[in-house]
Amino acid sequence: MSNSLSLLFRAYKRVGLVTQIVVGLVAGCLLAWLSPEAAASVSLLGSLFVAGLKAVAPVLVFVLVTASLANHKRGQPTHIRPILVLYALGTISAAAVAVIASFMLPTSLTLVSQANDVIPPEGVGAVLRTLLFNVVDNPVHALIEGNFIGILAWAIGLGFAFRHARQSTRDLIADVSDGVTLIVKVVIGFAPLGIFGLVAGTLAESGFAALAGYLQLLLVLVGSMLFMAFVVNPLLVFWQIRRNPYPLVLTCLRESGITAFFTRSSAANIPVNMQLCERLGLHKDTYSVSIPLGATINMGGAAITITVLTLAAVNTLGIAVDIPSAILLSLLAAICACGASGVAGGSLLLIPLACSLFGISNDLAMQVVAVGFIIGVIQDSAETALNSSTDALFTAASCLAHGDVNGAEQAS
Repeated sequence: MSNSLSLLFRAYKRVGLVTQIVVGLVAGCLLAWLSPEAAASVSLLGSLFVAGLKAVAPVLVFVLVTASLANHKRGQPTHIRPILVLYALGTISAAAVAVIASFMLPTSLTLVSQANDVIPPEGVGAVLRTLLFNVVDNPVHALIEGNFIGILAWAIGLGFAFRHARQSTRDLIADVSDGVTLIVKVVIGFAPLGIFGLVAGTLAESGFAALAGYLQLLLVLVGSMLFMAFVVNPLLVFWQIRRNPYPLVLTCLRESGITAFFTRSSAANIPVNMQLCERLGLHKDTYSVSIPLGATINMGGAAITITVLTLAAVNTLGIAVDIPSAILLSLLAAICACGASGVAGGSLLLIPLACSLFGISNDLAMQVVAVGFIIGVIQDSAETALNSSTDALFTAASCLAHGDVNGAEQAS
């Protein structure tokens, strides 16, 4: 019996993690279809997996960034600036794609009762103010609350400070980083069970019947995100690496996007992206900063959500939109999307800011937010998958373009 279990375990380990996740996904769908009650009961596995990822992500980012900067070798270049350029271009392009899609397929909403339990920010200034205060947050509070802007700020500051520490101190920090990384790998090893629980629980609880009335809206939203993932992002990657971008694009979507789709949390997907970058052989000094930074400012999916739902509200109310207004909306959506992580409720609560461009009252705008919550089971999943997989994609593209790799497995 023990030999059989040992052989089964070794066979399981030989199967790739992505294959295991796909098996968990299919098993979750089957269980939800055959026995919804049993599916609801296994949702605990999904909740535990997401909680585990969220627990390790802040510590991982803090320790890894500090260790990378403290032990950075002089003369070893990092390529954060071109990655930031890709993040900005990707987010602005996403907003522009959403505008074009909304003009091509105008969508009207059946406005629902107002969401009274959420409070949107009062303006762009409030969003930026929140981000600035997140930068100077208490480090302990930032770790507890998962404030990655504050975590990055403290990790960068301590990393530069520890460059002047004794070698033994820097070695200790590196050892702590390796220890946390090992714990993260153990947590990610439970991804197949986590995805199984998430899929089964989601389908058993809500299904997709409630979304039937919003098919056209979902078509514009998800279609725009797919266009970004399979057309615009590959073009940006080709601009960097000058060769076929699709092997790298598909690798990032498969190994990062699938997990992000079901966890619906960019923060929870940071450890997954870190491990993917390690397997691709990217330099730790680069991805240890770019991945958590991307989880807070690279928000192409959020820009699409803000733009599409705003223009749907505009179309419902019969407000004419000219080209300059559409361009202004794209820029505002991109700026607001970058601040989405600093606002409770994410991208949906930034819709009233965009609606204010067209004189839409806050009461009506909050009804649009309520529609967003109804379709959130698809919208938020697809948005997170695009955002998080793009973090890894743009990091890998920039590193490959500049030769910032260690010679490990490469996807392109």
